Amino acid sequence: MQYVKLGSTGLEVSRICLGCMTYGVPDRGTHEWTLDEDASRPLIRQALEAGITFFDTANVYSDGTSEEIVGRALRDFARRDDIVLATKVHGRMRPGPNGAGLSRKAIMTELDHSLTRLGTDYVDLYQIHRWDPDTPVEETMEALNDVVKAGKVRYIGASSMYAWQFSKAQYTAELHGWTRFVSMQNHYNLLYREEEREMLPLCADQGVGVLPWSPLARGRLTREWDTATGRSATDRFGSGLYQEGDRAVVEAVTRIAERRGVPRAQVALAWLLQRDTVTAPVVGASAARHIEDAVAAVDLELSDKETEELQQPYTPHPIAGH
Repeated sequence: MQYVKLGSTGLEVSRICLGCMTYGVPDRGTHEWTLDEDASRPLIRQALEAGITFFDTANVYSDGTSEEIVGRALRDFARRDDIVLATKVHGRMRPGPNGAGLSRKAIMTELDHSLTRLGTDYVDLYQIHRWDPDTPVEETMEALNDVVKAGKVRYIGASSMYAWQFSKAQYTAELHGWTRFVSMQNHYNLLYREEEREMLPLCADQGVGVLPWSPLARGRLTREWDTATGRSATDRFGSGLYQEGDRAVVEAVTRIAERRGVPRAQVALAWLLQRDTVTAPVVGASAARHIEDAVAAVDLELSDKETEELQQPYTPHPIAGH
């Protein structure tokens, strides 16, 4: 495993971040395809043994049970000081007023709930899961600054939004002397490269680490185009992210993987890892081979010709994932 700084901070993270949306009680929330605790723990342990030190979850994943499962596993298998633990706030956690969003009340309340579920007194990276158009950005950024100053959060990050929104948040923090975002977790992979237009150049200019979610495009980059899975059959959010024209990109991944004699996942992840702006893809794993492929991709070097072959079939997409 390789380790790099997260953006312009001094924080070191593994080049692979284990995305923990996969782990949670299946009948809680909207992710029917998740793994229960008994099935999740061996994979979390395997990730640790492979040198992965960066773990990402969210309060909304499986109604909080992802945080519970991840927290217990990390307490059992690792030392807290060796782990970079990330979670998120924004999604709806309960009905009624103040059950979602990025108000001061929501951030303060949900962080305390997340800390309880994770079984820790701080998180290393606390991320806003999306932009909240109904809360003044000043209120959100001041609240995030306060949880950092309180010692409950080490760094703050953001997730999918427009570049102007991210820039506005950063400028607001700078103007008031508040803590700025150090990372952007956005939708970026071989099938969706719209982030290359505005967000990635902004992150590069501002020294912000990039943590792409869905780096394998919900698994589409790892299998034949028409193959369905248990997740794809119930993944309502993911069903609208990609389009028929993406088939040509998947075919290019397949050709290179066959020539190299490696799984398609390794090729797709290697392309992403070789992007100058990318710090660590957030990789989900529901089987041991998924972790093995992710770790192997760190050392797989694609040639310029192979990179061009992968990129050439891309066609522009509507904005998706915000």
